[in-house]
Amino acid sequence: MNILVLGSGGREHAIAWALNKSPKCEKLYVAPGNGGTAGFAENVGGLNAEDGAAVLAFAQEHAIDLVVIGPEAPLVAGVADVLRAEGIPVFGPDAQGAQLEGSKTFCKEFMMRHNLPTAEYLSTSDEAAAHAYIDEKGAPIVVKADGLAAGKGVVVAQTAEEAHAAVTECFAGAFGDAGSTVVVEECLTGPECSMLAFVSAGKAYCMAPSQDHKRAYDGDEGPNTGGMGAYSPVPIVTDEELARMEEVMAQAAAATAEEFDHDYRGVLYGGFMLTPAGPKLLEYNARFGDPETQVVLPRLNSDLVDVMLAVAEGRPDDIELEWADKWAVTVVLASEGYPRAYEKGKVITGIDAADALDDVKVYHAGTAMRDGQLVTSGGRVLNVTAMGESFQSARELAYKACGLIQFEGKQNRTDIGQRAINGRSSWD
Repeated sequence: MNILVLGSGGREHAIAWALNKSPKCEKLYVAPGNGGTAGFAENVGGLNAEDGAAVLAFAQEHAIDLVVIGPEAPLVAGVADVLRAEGIPVFGPDAQGAQLEGSKTFCKEFMMRHNLPTAEYLSTSDEAAAHAYIDEKGAPIVVKADGLAAGKGVVVAQTAEEAHAAVTECFAGAFGDAGSTVVVEECLTGPECSMLAFVSAGKAYCMAPSQDHKRAYDGDEGPNTGGMGAYSPVPIVTDEELARMEEVMAQAAAATAEEFDHDYRGVLYGGFMLTPAGPKLLEYNARFGDPETQVVLPRLNSDLVDVMLAVAEGRPDDIELEWADKWAVTVVLASEGYPRAYEKGKVITGIDAADALDDVKVYHAGTAMRDGQLVTSGGRVLNVTAMGESFQSARELAYKACGLIQFEGKQNRTDIGQRAINGRSSWD
């Protein structure tokens, strides 16, 4: 099979790596790809992943048998719609399904219609109404720009003043059209946990839960990022919580078949808060998480090509998931200054030594080749993933591998997974 993966980050490297392991994968393209995917696939630097017509032309010219859409922007832009209209199998929902991520209001209304557990909220395009809701509810409270804001646009405000400032920022245009509508919602408490599911024909095939670390610095301090590390499974999740999350994901998958015009075919990402009242939804995303993918897919023993093609062709009964009985931990190596301003072009060394360790895989998130050298090209540069028979052994191996990799200004958290080791009380 000829396969095209759209995207350039660590998530797409992990997806492409897993697809490339399949004997069914004959030719693999990644558009635009990165310095890591260049080692085993053909990067397509000139293809605009959000241009459906351009992606279609490439797919037809190169006889592509399966297109896998990694990021949310091409999904919201309707790239899957264009491809499916011409009979090309696509892993990823159409534009309507992608609105679960493209509009927080759409998502919250979907949750409410289908009795999915989530926080109380107000969605409004009236700035005065948003301020009045904050005054009524008090803090802590969460303010979200409604649309896609590149992982930004969400403020967990500890004071009413901070919440009012976030609302003002949204309506002042800080996030463009994404902030023209604002969602203000109840601040849920407890550990966060993600669950991904392959969804097709109204059925959900859940993956193991994972936990991301959003804050930039140790101790969950500093600004929010795209994610500084993750692990899977999540040791603090009880059997009852796991069953409830799987139930909620199945309920949501069935709701897509009931409500949407076309079959939702791709990944549904459930972001949960493990509250004292049980798991509640923070959000749905319409694609794999990043860096959750980098700890979930390495544990998948099933052939990912078979799984994704069954999803793309609406054959959910053919999906079989087998998982390695191992723990996975990934640590993000980032550029100095991330998530704020940072420099690019720093030479990277030591990846081969890290990759040579048993049960270690280094996924590239923001790298490029320049004059024959691998250099940094983004804020999150590498995802160093390790597997182990225990959570502690996987964590220690990941940090051992991190120590072998060097580039100027390298920064990373040193406490990925520490809270899980300390137990549930560390979130109190």
